[in-house]
Amino acid sequence: MNIKHSISGTGDHAVAVTRISDTQWHAVEDDRVVGRGDASRRPDGRLFVSVDAWHGAVFDRIADTMLTDLPTPLNTVVDETDHDSRSAWERAGFTAARREWGYLVPTDPQVTGLGSLRPPSGVTIVPAGEAEEGPLRALDRVIRDEVEAAAGWRTMPAEVLPRPAGTTVIDPSKYAVARHFDQYVGLVRVAPLTRRPRIGLIAVRADSHRRGIARALLAHALGSLHRSGTASAWAEVSETNAAATALFESIGARRTAATLELVRR
Repeated sequence: MNIKHSISGTGDHAVAVTRISDTQWHAVEDDRVVGRGDASRRPDGRLFVSVDAWHGAVFDRIADTMLTDLPTPLNTVVDETDHDSRSAWERAGFTAARREWGYLVPTDPQVTGLGSLRPPSGVTIVPAGEAEEGPLRALDRVIRDEVEAAAGWRTMPAEVLPRPAGTTVIDPSKYAVARHFDQYVGLVRVAPLTRRPRIGLIAVRADSHRRGIARALLAHALGSLHRSGTASAWAEVSETNAAATALFESIGARRTAATLELVRR
């Protein structure tokens, strides 16, 4: 696909915006690419767009072309402190739909206060890499179904994606599990990223909430990281998730970033 949609002047030169594939657009000036647009569809069906351009006029032209080509609703994500990007998307008709907090999470039990924490009665923590894959996948599916039936996937961080049946757990070795007698009831996933490990998911079955299981899982995950020499981890929490916000802030996690999801309906 190679369809030229529009031409706009910036200074003394003309900028042509061309759709080069189903998901990509280029802005070209004097045979140089001066901006790019991309679109990607999440497994939950939502369409996310992004634009990379040095100049506001080029950004606007790419965005206008993408909006003409693509169906609504459309979504995008910006750093809350990036006022220029937010303003550019707002010029294109996008409005804020949700906010996600980024937390820097200490691992030292002397800081978190989790060193002496023990799991609730009848609950044991199965370390990452030791969980039985079948029960782990079944637990993940139950939790995902509960999320979809309640708050819905639109409230979840971008990394926590819904997936088709049979592919909900990509790497079982990243999961530690809470086991209540012979049943798996909660899980935590830690991605061992080079710069800083990320707590990608911590969740407990609805029928086991408010028993301290999530806190025990977090204590286990952070304790393991601390013993390996890692001083801090990273986590994202929706501002509407009061329970998760309270959990992280109670152990000394610091809110250091905020991401806005914008939507054009």
